[in-house]
Amino acid sequence: MKRAKTAVALGIFDGVHLGHQAVLKLAAEQLKNGLAPCAVTFSPGIVSLKKCGSGFIFGESEKMRLLKKYGISNIRSFEFNDIRDMDGEKFAGKILAEEMNASFVCCGNDFRFGKNAACGVRELRKFGEKFGFSVCAAADVSYDGETVSSTKIRRALLNGDVSAAGSLLGRSYSVAGQVVHGARLGRTIGFPTVNQLFEKGQLVPKYGVYASQVVIDGKLYGAMTDIGVKPTVDYGGCPLAETNIFDFRGDLYGTEIVTEILDFIRPEMKFGSVEELTKQLRSDEKKIRGIT
Repeated sequence: MKRAKTAVALGIFDGVHLGHQAVLKLAAEQLKNGLAPCAVTFSPGIVSLKKCGSGFIFGESEKMRLLKKYGISNIRSFEFNDIRDMDGEKFAGKILAEEMNASFVCCGNDFRFGKNAACGVRELRKFGEKFGFSVCAAADVSYDGETVSSTKIRRALLNGDVSAAGSLLGRSYSVAGQVVHGARLGRTIGFPTVNQLFEKGQLVPKYGVYASQVVIDGKLYGAMTDIGVKPTVDYGGCPLAETNIFDFRGDLYGTEIVTEILDFIRPEMKFGSVEELTKQLRSDEKKIRGIT
């Protein structure tokens, strides 16, 4: 059976932000020319290896969900160690031409590939001529006069500026993943929560309380999310997102949910007692209900 020719979006796609979406759109548009939109990307760990410091924005499963949302039907994700010693020509020939059967390849202007990141768009075009695929580099995307980048999004999240991060992402920043069991203290003080862990190496936004929202069975619920380590109760574990969903009753343990983080309310604080914590949570809820 003859294999379908493809249009390949090429990139790390950490965050799948507005700039990445421009690249994905170039591939998705090739469907009208009979090419299947695909992506070649790399596991989130490559971000840490590039010494970005604060970690990757989204984990692998959430990145896959977002790539599909923007029109990509087939995704090939590589572990960095599997390709780190592959030179640019071999990558273009073996991965793009042979494995992906690419007829069209697109990427950002600053995309680098091959051993020691030795190759860029110019080399990719040269390899395309040899292996039979055309190459298109997406123009940089600007927001408020600045080029959109994952670095700017990381900086915004570390400052708690989820609104700015959302503008660069083209959608609200979100915490996605399975709901896991916690200490269940929230239930005893009238604030039951769902808990989501950040992946190892993933960026954790500024610790604090945020206005948020969650869609469950097609219904939108307002919520408040604490991101941090729960200092009042000596939690002692890894940072997590702990969300109290307003007016919802139900068991979500083990299910996958997406918590959209909308606005920073206050920094995480250590209170003198659980009673003081409860009083502050009531105040936080009142404030958030007034703005969501």
